[in-house]
Amino acid sequence: MKKISDSEQAPVSELNERSREIFRLIVSNYVRTGDPVGSRILAEQMEGALSPASIRNVMADLQDVGLLYAPHTSSGRLPTEAGLRLFVDGLLELGPLTKEDRARIESSCHASGRSSTEIFEEATEMLSGLSHCASLVLAPKTERQLKHVEFVHLGGTRALVIMVADNSLVENRIIEIPQGMMPSTLIEAGNYLNSRLVGRTLNEARGEILEEIKEHKTRLDDLSARVVGAGVATMGDAAGEPHLIVRGQSKLLEDVTVIEDLEHIRALLETLETRESLTGLLQAAEDAEGVQIFIGSENSLFSLSGCSMIVKPLDNDKQQIIGAIGVVGPTRINYARIIPMVDYTAQLVGRLLG
Repeated sequence: MKKISDSEQAPVSELNERSREIFRLIVSNYVRTGDPVGSRILAEQMEGALSPASIRNVMADLQDVGLLYAPHTSSGRLPTEAGLRLFVDGLLELGPLTKEDRARIESSCHASGRSSTEIFEEATEMLSGLSHCASLVLAPKTERQLKHVEFVHLGGTRALVIMVADNSLVENRIIEIPQGMMPSTLIEAGNYLNSRLVGRTLNEARGEILEEIKEHKTRLDDLSARVVGAGVATMGDAAGEPHLIVRGQSKLLEDVTVIEDLEHIRALLETLETRESLTGLLQAAEDAEGVQIFIGSENSLFSLSGCSMIVKPLDNDKQQIIGAIGVVGPTRINYARIIPMVDYTAQLVGRLLG
Protein backbone atom coordinates (compact mmCIF):
# COMPACT_ATOMS: atom_id res chain seq x y z
CA MET A 1 0.00 0.00 0.00
CA LYS A 2 1.37 3.37 -0.91
CA LYS A 3 2.14 5.62 2.04
CA ILE A 4 1.78 9.36 1.54
CA SER A 5 2.11 12.38 3.78
CA ASP A 6 -0.77 14.65 4.71
CA SER A 7 0.64 17.33 2.45
CA GLU A 8 0.37 14.97 -0.55
CA GLN A 9 -3.26 14.09 0.06
CA ALA A 10 -5.84 16.06 -1.88
CA PRO A 11 -8.66 17.43 0.30
CA VAL A 12 -12.24 16.65 -0.65
CA SER A 13 -12.74 20.22 -1.83
CA GLU A 14 -10.10 19.70 -4.53
CA LEU A 15 -11.93 16.73 -6.04
CA ASN A 16 -14.52 17.55 -8.66
CA GLU A 17 -18.01 16.10 -8.46
CA ARG A 18 -17.19 13.24 -10.83
CA SER A 19 -14.09 12.22 -8.87
CA ARG A 20 -15.93 12.40 -5.54
CA GLU A 21 -18.74 10.17 -6.78
CA ILE A 22 -16.40 7.56 -8.24
CA PHE A 23 -14.24 7.59 -5.11
CA ARG A 24 -17.32 7.29 -2.88
CA LEU A 25 -18.56 4.29 -4.88
CA ILE A 26 -15.17 2.58 -4.71
CA VAL A 27 -15.02 2.94 -0.93
CA SER A 28 -18.65 1.85 -0.53
CA ASN A 29 -18.01 -1.28 -2.59
CA TYR A 30 -14.82 -2.00 -0.67
CA VAL A 31 -16.60 -1.68 2.68
CA ARG A 32 -19.30 -4.05 1.48
CA THR A 33 -17.17 -6.74 -0.24
CA GLY A 34 -13.49 -6.16 0.50
CA ASP A 35 -12.71 -6.77 -3.18
CA PRO A 36 -10.95 -4.50 -5.70
CA VAL A 37 -13.43 -2.38 -7.65
CA GLY A 38 -13.20 -2.21 -11.44
CA SER A 39 -14.42 0.37 -13.92
CA ARG A 40 -17.12 -1.89 -15.40
CA ILE A 41 -18.79 -2.38 -12.00
CA LEU A 42 -18.72 1.37 -11.43
CA ALA A 43 -20.16 2.07 -14.90
CA GLU A 44 -23.09 -0.22 -14.13
CA GLN A 45 -23.70 1.41 -10.76
CA MET A 46 -23.59 4.85 -12.38
CA GLU A 47 -26.15 3.60 -14.92
CA GLY A 48 -24.08 4.55 -17.94
CA ALA A 49 -23.42 8.14 -16.90
CA LEU A 50 -19.74 7.53 -17.70
CA SER A 51 -17.99 4.97 -19.87
CA PRO A 52 -15.57 2.46 -18.32
CA ALA A 53 -12.71 4.26 -20.11
CA SER A 54 -13.64 7.62 -18.57
CA ILE A 55 -13.94 6.00 -15.14
CA ARG A 56 -10.49 4.41 -15.53
CA ASN A 57 -9.02 7.85 -16.23
CA VAL A 58 -10.55 9.22 -13.01
CA MET A 59 -9.33 6.17 -11.07
CA ALA A 60 -5.81 6.77 -12.38
CA ASP A 61 -5.96 10.39 -11.19
CA LEU A 62 -7.16 9.27 -7.75
CA GLN A 63 -4.30 6.78 -7.61
CA ASP A 64 -1.80 9.51 -8.53
CA VAL A 65 -2.84 11.60 -5.50
CA GLY A 66 -2.55 8.60 -3.18
CA LEU A 67 -6.22 7.84 -2.55
CA LEU A 68 -6.36 4.52 -4.41
CA TYR A 69 -3.96 1.70 -5.18
CA ALA A 70 -3.97 -1.38 -7.40
CA PRO A 71 -3.41 -4.65 -5.50
CA HIS A 72 -1.14 -7.06 -7.36
CA THR A 73 -1.99 -7.09 -11.07
CA SER A 74 -5.72 -6.53 -10.64
CA SER A 75 -7.39 -3.96 -12.84
CA GLY A 76 -9.56 -2.96 -9.88
CA ARG A 77 -8.67 -0.43 -7.22
CA LEU A 78 -8.85 -0.26 -3.43
CA PRO A 79 -8.69 2.80 -1.15
CA THR A 80 -5.42 3.50 0.64
CA GLU A 81 -5.43 4.31 4.35
CA ALA A 82 -5.20 7.97 3.34
CA GLY A 83 -8.18 7.44 1.06
CA LEU A 84 -10.22 5.90 3.86
CA ARG A 85 -9.28 8.82 6.09
CA LEU A 86 -10.44 11.28 3.43
CA PHE A 87 -13.69 9.34 3.03
CA VAL A 88 -14.39 9.21 6.79
CA ASP A 89 -13.56 12.89 7.33
CA GLY A 90 -15.20 14.38 4.26
CA LEU A 91 -17.63 12.06 2.50
CA LEU A 92 -19.06 9.70 5.11
CA GLU A 93 -22.77 10.05 5.86
CA LEU A 94 -23.59 8.53 9.23
CA GLY A 95 -26.66 6.35 9.29
CA PRO A 96 -29.15 6.58 12.16
CA LEU A 97 -29.34 3.72 14.63
CA THR A 98 -32.13 1.31 13.82
CA LYS A 99 -34.81 0.74 16.43
CA GLU A 100 -33.48 -2.79 16.87
CA ASP A 101 -29.88 -1.64 17.45
CA ARG A 102 -30.98 1.08 19.86
CA ALA A 103 -33.14 -1.33 21.85
CA ARG A 104 -30.36 -3.91 22.11
CA ILE A 105 -27.85 -1.31 23.27
CA GLU A 106 -30.27 0.05 25.88
CA SER A 107 -31.07 -3.43 27.19
CA SER A 108 -27.34 -4.10 27.68
CA CYS A 109 -26.64 -0.79 29.41
CA HIS A 110 -28.81 -0.81 32.52
CA ALA A 111 -27.56 -0.98 36.08
CA SER A 112 -30.38 -2.65 37.96
CA GLY A 113 -28.97 -5.33 40.26
CA ARG A 114 -25.72 -5.74 38.33
CA SER A 115 -22.10 -4.96 39.06
CA SER A 116 -20.22 -2.44 36.93
CA THR A 117 -18.02 -5.27 35.65
CA GLU A 118 -21.11 -7.17 34.45
CA ILE A 119 -22.37 -4.04 32.69
CA PHE A 120 -19.04 -3.53 30.91
CA GLU A 121 -18.80 -7.18 29.91
CA GLU A 122 -22.33 -7.22 28.51
CA ALA A 123 -21.70 -3.95 26.67
CA THR A 124 -18.63 -5.44 24.95
CA GLU A 125 -20.52 -8.63 24.05
CA MET A 126 -23.34 -6.53 22.63
CA LEU A 127 -21.03 -4.28 20.58
CA SER A 128 -19.17 -7.27 19.18
CA GLY A 129 -22.42 -8.92 18.15
CA LEU A 130 -23.88 -5.82 16.52
CA SER A 131 -20.70 -4.66 14.76
CA HIS A 132 -19.28 -8.09 13.82
CA CYS A 133 -15.94 -6.81 15.12
CA ALA A 134 -13.89 -7.30 18.23
CA SER A 135 -15.06 -4.91 20.94
CA LEU A 136 -13.28 -3.51 23.93
CA VAL A 137 -13.92 -1.52 27.06
CA LEU A 138 -11.19 0.10 29.08
CA ALA A 139 -13.24 -0.27 32.24
CA PRO A 140 -12.69 2.23 35.02
CA LYS A 141 -12.40 1.11 38.60
CA THR A 142 -14.88 3.66 39.83
CA GLU A 143 -14.44 5.32 43.23
CA ARG A 144 -18.00 6.07 44.29
CA GLN A 145 -19.54 6.91 47.63
CA LEU A 146 -20.95 3.77 49.21
CA LYS A 147 -24.45 3.31 50.60
CA HIS A 148 -24.25 -0.29 51.83
CA VAL A 149 -21.66 -2.96 52.68
CA GLU A 150 -22.50 -6.53 53.61
CA PHE A 151 -20.63 -9.79 54.31
CA VAL A 152 -22.21 -13.09 53.25
CA HIS A 153 -20.75 -16.43 54.37
CA LEU A 154 -20.15 -18.72 51.39
CA GLY A 155 -19.20 -21.74 53.47
CA GLY A 156 -15.85 -22.99 54.66
CA THR A 157 -13.30 -20.19 54.83
CA ARG A 158 -14.82 -17.84 52.23
CA ALA A 159 -17.14 -14.85 52.48
CA LEU A 160 -18.56 -12.47 49.90
CA VAL A 161 -18.19 -8.71 50.35
CA ILE A 162 -21.09 -6.87 48.68
CA MET A 163 -20.58 -3.15 48.06
CA VAL A 164 -23.45 -1.00 46.78
CA ALA A 165 -22.46 2.44 45.48
CA ASP A 166 -24.59 5.57 45.59
CA ASN A 167 -25.47 5.08 41.91
CA SER A 168 -26.78 1.53 42.70
CA LEU A 169 -23.88 -0.24 40.96
CA VAL A 170 -22.82 -3.36 42.83
CA GLU A 171 -19.30 -4.72 43.31
CA ASN A 172 -18.64 -8.16 44.79
CA ARG A 173 -15.36 -9.44 46.24
CA ILE A 174 -14.48 -12.76 47.91
CA ILE A 175 -12.32 -12.81 51.03
CA GLU A 176 -10.81 -15.55 53.19
CA ILE A 177 -12.11 -15.85 56.77
CA PRO A 178 -11.16 -18.15 59.68
CA GLN A 179 -12.75 -21.60 59.71
CA GLY A 180 -15.93 -21.87 61.79
CA MET A 181 -16.64 -18.12 62.01
CA MET A 182 -20.06 -17.33 63.44
CA PRO A 183 -22.60 -15.40 61.31
CA SER A 184 -22.82 -12.77 64.06
CA THR A 185 -19.15 -11.91 63.51
CA LEU A 186 -19.81 -11.08 59.85
CA ILE A 187 -22.86 -9.02 60.82
CA GLU A 188 -20.79 -7.09 63.34
CA ALA A 189 -18.07 -6.42 60.77
CA GLY A 190 -20.66 -5.23 58.23
CA ASN A 191 -22.33 -2.92 60.74
CA TYR A 192 -18.98 -1.38 61.64
CA LEU A 193 -18.05 -0.71 57.98
CA ASN A 194 -21.48 0.76 57.24
CA SER A 195 -21.05 3.17 60.14
CA ARG A 196 -17.72 4.36 58.71
CA LEU A 197 -18.22 4.09 54.94
CA VAL A 198 -21.78 5.07 54.06
CA GLY A 199 -21.73 8.42 52.26
CA ARG A 200 -17.95 8.28 51.77
CA THR A 201 -15.59 6.66 49.30
CA LEU A 202 -13.33 3.85 50.41
CA ASN A 203 -10.26 6.03 49.86
CA GLU A 204 -11.73 8.70 52.13
CA ALA A 205 -12.35 6.25 55.00
CA ARG A 206 -9.65 3.59 54.57
CA GLY A 207 -6.97 5.33 56.62
CA GLU A 208 -9.32 6.03 59.52
CA ILE A 209 -10.58 2.44 59.59
CA LEU A 210 -7.14 0.86 59.52
CA GLU A 211 -5.91 3.24 62.21
CA GLU A 212 -8.83 2.36 64.48
CA ILE A 213 -8.13 -1.35 64.02
CA LYS A 214 -4.42 -0.86 64.72
CA GLU A 215 -5.11 1.16 67.87
CA HIS A 216 -7.91 -1.21 69.02
CA LYS A 217 -10.43 1.62 69.04
CA THR A 218 -13.14 -0.23 67.14
CA ARG A 219 -14.84 -2.15 69.98
CA LEU A 220 -14.63 -5.13 67.64
CA ASP A 221 -13.39 -8.52 68.77
CA ASP A 222 -10.28 -9.89 67.10
CA LEU A 223 -12.17 -12.00 64.54
CA SER A 224 -14.45 -9.13 63.47
CA ALA A 225 -11.44 -6.82 63.17
CA ARG A 226 -9.69 -9.36 60.93
CA VAL A 227 -12.77 -9.54 58.69
CA VAL A 228 -12.95 -5.75 58.47
CA GLY A 229 -9.25 -5.53 57.57
CA ALA A 230 -9.57 -8.21 54.89
CA GLY A 231 -12.70 -6.54 53.51
CA VAL A 232 -11.10 -3.10 53.29
CA ALA A 233 -8.03 -4.55 51.56
CA THR A 234 -10.14 -6.47 49.03
CA MET A 235 -12.51 -3.58 48.42
CA GLY A 236 -9.49 -1.43 47.62
CA ASP A 237 -9.00 -3.50 44.46
CA ALA A 238 -12.16 -1.87 43.11
CA ALA A 239 -10.50 1.54 43.09
CA GLY A 240 -7.30 0.61 41.25
CA GLU A 241 -6.23 1.08 37.66
CA PRO A 242 -8.60 0.52 34.73
CA HIS A 243 -8.67 -2.94 33.19
CA LEU A 244 -9.26 -4.00 29.61
CA ILE A 245 -12.19 -6.20 28.57
CA VAL A 246 -12.01 -7.58 25.01
CA ARG A 247 -14.70 -9.69 23.35
CA GLY A 248 -15.17 -11.13 19.86
CA GLN A 249 -11.47 -11.48 19.03
CA SER A 250 -12.25 -14.35 16.64
CA LYS A 251 -14.19 -11.95 14.41
CA LEU A 252 -10.87 -10.32 13.44
CA LEU A 253 -9.93 -13.56 11.71
CA GLU A 254 -13.03 -13.87 9.54
CA ASP A 255 -11.64 -11.81 6.63
CA VAL A 256 -8.06 -13.12 6.80
CA THR A 257 -7.04 -14.77 3.52
CA VAL A 258 -3.23 -14.95 3.67
CA ILE A 259 -0.77 -16.21 6.29
CA GLU A 260 0.93 -12.81 6.56
CA ASP A 261 -2.34 -11.15 7.59
CA LEU A 262 -3.01 -13.95 10.06
CA GLU A 263 0.31 -13.29 11.80
CA HIS A 264 -0.47 -9.57 11.97
CA ILE A 265 -3.84 -10.26 13.61
CA ARG A 266 -2.24 -12.65 16.09
CA ALA A 267 0.28 -9.96 17.00
CA LEU A 268 -2.58 -7.50 17.57
CA LEU A 269 -4.43 -9.94 19.83
CA GLU A 270 -1.26 -10.48 21.86
CA THR A 271 -0.81 -6.71 22.18
CA LEU A 272 -4.35 -6.29 23.49
CA GLU A 273 -3.51 -8.68 26.31
CA THR A 274 -0.56 -6.60 27.55
CA ARG A 275 -0.23 -3.53 29.75
CA GLU A 276 0.98 -1.61 26.69
CA SER A 277 -2.53 -1.65 25.29
CA LEU A 278 -3.93 0.13 28.35
CA THR A 279 -1.52 3.03 27.95
CA GLY A 280 -2.23 3.29 24.23
CA LEU A 281 -5.99 3.18 24.59
CA LEU A 282 -6.07 5.69 27.44
CA GLN A 283 -3.90 8.06 25.41
CA ALA A 284 -6.23 7.65 22.44
CA ALA A 285 -9.23 8.43 24.64
CA GLU A 286 -7.61 11.45 26.28
CA ASP A 287 -6.73 12.92 22.90
CA ALA A 288 -10.26 12.46 21.59
CA GLU A 289 -13.21 14.78 21.46
CA GLY A 290 -16.20 12.56 20.89
CA VAL A 291 -15.75 9.46 18.76
CA GLN A 292 -12.18 8.91 17.59
CA ILE A 293 -11.39 6.87 14.47
CA PHE A 294 -7.97 5.31 13.87
CA ILE A 295 -7.35 3.74 10.47
CA GLY A 296 -4.53 1.25 10.05
CA SER A 297 -1.11 2.64 10.88
CA GLU A 298 -2.54 5.86 12.39
CA ASN A 299 -2.43 4.05 15.74
CA SER A 300 0.70 2.22 16.83
CA LEU A 301 -1.38 -0.67 18.21
CA PHE A 302 -2.62 -1.47 14.71
CA SER A 303 0.37 -0.42 12.60
CA LEU A 304 0.91 -3.94 11.23
CA SER A 305 -2.51 -5.51 11.55
CA GLY A 306 -4.42 -3.56 8.90
CA CYS A 307 -7.19 -2.86 11.40
CA SER A 308 -9.19 0.20 12.35
CA MET A 309 -10.44 1.25 15.76
CA ILE A 310 -13.50 3.33 16.59
CA VAL A 311 -13.36 4.48 20.20
CA LYS A 312 -15.04 7.00 22.48
CA PRO A 313 -13.88 8.07 25.94
CA LEU A 314 -15.98 7.46 29.04
CA ASP A 315 -16.44 10.49 31.30
CA ASN A 316 -17.37 10.51 34.96
CA ASP A 317 -19.66 13.07 36.59
CA LYS A 318 -16.69 15.48 36.89
CA GLN A 319 -16.10 15.30 33.12
CA GLN A 320 -12.87 13.41 33.72
CA ILE A 321 -11.89 10.72 31.22
CA ILE A 322 -11.70 7.44 33.12
CA GLY A 323 -11.98 4.83 30.39
CA ALA A 324 -12.94 4.14 26.80
CA ILE A 325 -15.24 1.92 24.76
CA GLY A 326 -14.98 0.92 21.13
CA VAL A 327 -14.54 -1.71 18.43
CA VAL A 328 -11.60 -3.04 16.42
CA GLY A 329 -12.09 -4.48 12.96
CA PRO A 330 -10.74 -4.56 9.41
CA THR A 331 -10.24 -1.20 7.72
CA ARG A 332 -13.36 -1.90 5.66
CA ILE A 333 -15.71 -1.91 8.66
CA ASN A 334 -19.07 -0.23 8.23
CA TYR A 335 -18.08 3.18 9.59
CA ALA A 336 -21.49 4.76 8.91
CA ARG A 337 -23.28 2.20 11.12
CA ILE A 338 -20.67 1.54 13.80
CA ILE A 339 -19.68 5.14 14.67
CA PRO A 340 -23.16 6.08 16.00
CA MET A 341 -23.38 2.66 17.67
CA VAL A 342 -20.17 3.27 19.67
CA ASP A 343 -21.22 6.85 20.39
CA TYR A 344 -24.61 5.86 21.81
CA THR A 345 -23.19 2.99 23.87
CA ALA A 346 -20.55 5.28 25.40
CA GLN A 347 -23.24 7.83 26.32
CA LEU A 348 -25.31 5.21 28.12
CA VAL A 349 -22.37 3.60 29.94
CA GLY A 350 -21.05 7.04 30.92
CA ARG A 351 -24.46 7.89 32.35
CA LEU A 352 -24.31 4.80 34.56
CA LEU A 353 -20.93 5.88 35.87
CA GLY A 354 -22.13 9.21 37.14
